[in-house]
Amino acid sequence: MSTAIREKFSSQAAPDVLAALRQIAESQGRQFQSVLDEALRDYIERQQKERPRRHVLASFASSLDQFDGLYRELAK
Repeated sequence: MSTAIREKFSSQAAPDVLAALRQIAESQGRQFQSVLDEALRDYIERQQKERPRRHVLASFASSLDQFDGLYRELAK
């Protein structure tokens, strides 16, 4: 089993966020740093997933406004 390399860092968070993370760690019998690491990894994964670009969404909304009736007829 390999040991993960850890790097210390300092940051700040809202007290309620830290309390919730500590409660989760305690209820699962895990270390706080393990829960924090998992939360950070989940956040990174969500951020790295591809999302539609704003101009694409704007074009889609414009298309819906312009052709809503046609799309409804085609969906029948």
